[in-house]
Amino acid sequence: MSFTLAIVGRPNVGKSTLFNRLVGRRLALVDDQPGVTRDLREGEAKLGDLRFTVIDTAGLEEATDDSLQGRMRKLTERAVGLADICLFVIDARVGVTPADEVFAEILRRKARHVILAANKAEGRAGESGLLEAFSLGLGEPLALSAEHGEGMPELYAMLAPLAEGFAEAAAAAEAPVTDLDVDEDGELADGASIAPTEAKPMQIAVIGRPNAGKSTLINKILGEERLLTGPEAGITRDAISVRLSWEGTPVRIFDTAGMRKRAKISDKIEKLSVSDGLRAVKFAEVVVVLLDAAIPFEQQDLRIADLAEREGRAVVIAVNKWDAEPEKSDKVRALREACERLLPQLRGVRLVTVSARTGKGLDRLHEAVLLAHDVWNRRVPTARLNQWLATMIEAHPPPAPGGRRIRLRYMTQAKTRPPGFVVMCSNPKDLNESYSRYLVNGLRQDFDMPGTPIRLWMRSQADQNPYKSRTKSTPSRLRKHLR
Repeated sequence: MSFTLAIVGRPNVGKSTLFNRLVGRRLALVDDQPGVTRDLREGEAKLGDLRFTVIDTAGLEEATDDSLQGRMRKLTERAVGLADICLFVIDARVGVTPADEVFAEILRRKARHVILAANKAEGRAGESGLLEAFSLGLGEPLALSAEHGEGMPELYAMLAPLAEGFAEAAAAAEAPVTDLDVDEDGELADGASIAPTEAKPMQIAVIGRPNAGKSTLINKILGEERLLTGPEAGITRDAISVRLSWEGTPVRIFDTAGMRKRAKISDKIEKLSVSDGLRAVKFAEVVVVLLDAAIPFEQQDLRIADLAEREGRAVVIAVNKWDAEPEKSDKVRALREACERLLPQLRGVRLVTVSARTGKGLDRLHEAVLLAHDVWNRRVPTARLNQWLATMIEAHPPPAPGGRRIRLRYMTQAKTRPPGFVVMCSNPKDLNESYSRYLVNGLRQDFDMPGTPIRLWMRSQADQNPYKSRTKSTPSRLRKHLR
């Protein structure tokens, strides 16, 4: 089992910068203002030959009530209890503060192993703070500069003896494989497996507007208060991922920040949070668009669903806070009608009503996610496609611009994740968009592919001619006779 390192300390001492340094990527949001990090963010870190899980935590506040700062503190203390090693970070340029002394006492009681680090210790400005750190009674402080990478060899020397009892950490999660090639029989050309496994779980992103209940939903699926929640809108800032077995399916779920209209976003941190959420969509295989039952299908909801479709991800629409809805039967009919009317590019997308507070409907959400993932990986043999194409042409012939009817000769599936099809035709540039939509809607209905993005490319056989761009010339043997 991998060992876990939790980075803890007051706000704005450089915890997220150190986290990014250890994972080798800019995963955590970083800014000069304190309190940017709120949730627990995990990453796979490497330092020399050490491989371990590192947790970035919210800045420890002295609040102990049910306020946002108090809930953040409880979440951080929970991480301290779960971590194998705690890296307690202070600001060497500020020195030891009364808050540092309080948190040092907490770590002495709750943490298994504590390493004291004085960050921002580069140059002479941090020397006095480094000496003050001895007064905390946590051993010799480690001088670090997370921004410049100083002190990493010394950190390795302190971690290595503690890590001897732990196994190597697993590799970090990667972006999902998309646009898989398929052969003539509709099978994967490279023999790749698409079934979720413990090593490569299904990756799911939950996105939506602020205060739709994304973090509460994921906590209910997890069965524990893993993510920070509350009545305040915009609590989540980082795109946090958690791994679990959801009713027997290995999954990795990304909780994202609420996405408001661009014109309403003025805060720099919110811009970074939305950017992090968009990145999570690119890492997902299935995107759950979470709506608020009281105000569903706002313009921003439609933009978010369209974003997932343009990225080529499988989509599920989940309507939250269904327990508070009085007229359920009438409302669900109106929701399905609005979904078909407002999201024609995702016709047939699965719509599920859930309650993140009570957990009702989560079994149906799990089923919808599995079905959407299956359709996203759907493969159709070429023989069936061409039989289908002949019937579609007979029912509705393609247009005839200039009096010459476009001929659709051949069709095959070239990709999956999402399904992509190529149609060989006589003049693809003159084939209008409405006929392409006719074929896409037919594919959805006849091959049971509701709700998933479908890519359709029109190609001309002349495009594959390697001599198409060459000018005609007289053969050399004829030039001899013409002299």
